[in-house]
Amino acid sequence: MKANERPLLLVNAQILDPVNEKPVPGSLTIRDGLIKGISESPRPKASADYEVIDCGGRIVAPGLIDMRAFIGEPGAASRETLLTASKAAAAGGITTVISMPETNPVVDTPATVDYILRRAHDTAIVNIRPMAALTKGTLGQEMTEFGLLREAGAVAFTDGSRSVTNAQVMRRALTYAADLGALVCQHVEDPHLVANGVMNEGLLASRLGLVGIPREAETIMLERDIRLVRLTRGRYHAAMISCTDSIDIARKAKENGLPFTCGVSINNLTFNENDIGDYRTFFKLTPPLRDEDDRQAVIAALSEGLIDVIVSDHNPQNVETKRLPFADAANGAIGLQTLLSASLRLVHSGHISLAKLMRALSTRPAEILGLPGGRLRPGAPADIIVFDPDEPYVVDKDKLFSRSKNTPFEDARLQGRVVLTMVAGKIVFDTLHPEQNYVPDEEVEG
Repeated sequence: MKANERPLLLVNAQILDPVNEKPVPGSLTIRDGLIKGISESPRPKASADYEVIDCGGRIVAPGLIDMRAFIGEPGAASRETLLTASKAAAAGGITTVISMPETNPVVDTPATVDYILRRAHDTAIVNIRPMAALTKGTLGQEMTEFGLLREAGAVAFTDGSRSVTNAQVMRRALTYAADLGALVCQHVEDPHLVANGVMNEGLLASRLGLVGIPREAETIMLERDIRLVRLTRGRYHAAMISCTDSIDIARKAKENGLPFTCGVSINNLTFNENDIGDYRTFFKLTPPLRDEDDRQAVIAALSEGLIDVIVSDHNPQNVETKRLPFADAANGAIGLQTLLSASLRLVHSGHISLAKLMRALSTRPAEILGLPGGRLRPGAPADIIVFDPDEPYVVDKDKLFSRSKNTPFEDARLQGRVVLTMVAGKIVFDTLHPEQNYVPDEEVEG
């Protein structure tokens, strides 16, 4: 990552701070990695000290914060490394990636947290902030050392794609979280109800001859956890909800003033179970793609603000784990590089305003995790993106930076592209000036 020695002036921009309702014409100055000031003048006078970047009337917004991404390093670098994940993130406008603890070894000790932070500092071009395991080995039996893991740099606690099924363990975790002010994130899916299920339970699953996963696998776990939150007052985040019944549970929790937030996967916002089509394994996901009524319900809940954040649920898989019969294929799809473009479908369809969308992608994740960023204001980190919400393109998997290519958006027509990404005022992705693109080549292995 090349540092910009001179202060920067972004001119001819549409400034979008997500707390406002719409972008406004203006310019923005950056110095020493921070936003120095915002002007209502699109083309202010600048001294010779400044490097001027003409945004061409495009939108300038805070960088995205993705609260759920699986990165193979350490232990599965063949699927994804911190470098390749960060390159994909930068190209997609994500300036902070929250990594899941399901690595090898599992992120359940301070030493492993420290390793990821140091490794990311040396190789990644965006911010990588790890969530630590909620239980040792993510086995759901014994809590990890929350205090020591937080001191090492963990931003929250989760068992990733595994749910804590033992209610006593979850109660203890929430109690400790309440004492420490920590955040517990749960994948709300009862594995016993999922069993051998591979897609949403319903008529389509029956027609395809596939074992279904009932919505109750999600709602029973969510309902139980909400009752434990009420008992302990620990901060709780449901990583992804996907159906109408879960929305009803979330609404009641918020109406009762519980310390509860929730997210939704971009996949459940943009696809439904019919997209599985002829057993397309890139659409085998967890939670599974639901029917169209559920998809419309989560979109409405997002627009209302009931669902707090959108996540990529980035989960790279090798060809060997995806090119299998649908029932045998691994769950997961990549999503870092397409997160913003896919989310903009909701804006173009009129389901949500651009400001509300950016709150779910940037402002709310920063608030929930207690991270800087998510706002455009003087003194804030200059984690900034410039994007054209209307530029159309076709997704070419060979042009994605992720090491794995299991994207459900292959050959999809999307609208909206990032042209510039900055992290702490340093340009890490740039198509305005390709000759100045500071994304480094992938490091040589061995």
